[in-house]
Amino acid sequence: MDAILGMHRQLATVLVLYYALVGLWGLVNGIRNLGPTSGLRGGLVIAEVAAIAQGLMGMVLFFFYRAPSDSLHILYGVAMVVAMPLAATYTRDRAPRGQALALGFAALFTAGLAIRGITTAG
Repeated sequence: MDAILGMHRQLATVLVLYYALVGLWGLVNGIRNLGPTSGLRGGLVIAEVAAIAQGLMGMVLFFFYRAPSDSLHILYGVAMVVAMPLAATYTRDRAPRGQALALGFAALFTAGLAIRGITTAG
């Protein structure tokens, strides 16, 4: 279980950095009056898959090792998995520039959720 706990911790840091970079990418596209490129969309999908993997590791730890000391940790994890698909759904009908900006801000928000998850892991 210690190996899974270590991977869970490392992936949390990776998610913060990755979501921050993808978020900045989306904002730069929006500022340059571009829509979300296929690369940006692919980056968001990779981030979502990583967030789901993080959640699965967290579930294994919850059921077979120990629960986090703060139950808000679980809420932040669920919010991370839900945030980007929700943002993509809401931005679908926007202008391309608006899509890129909204997805960029949503990715930065998700990076913040990952930071909060780390601080509540205890």
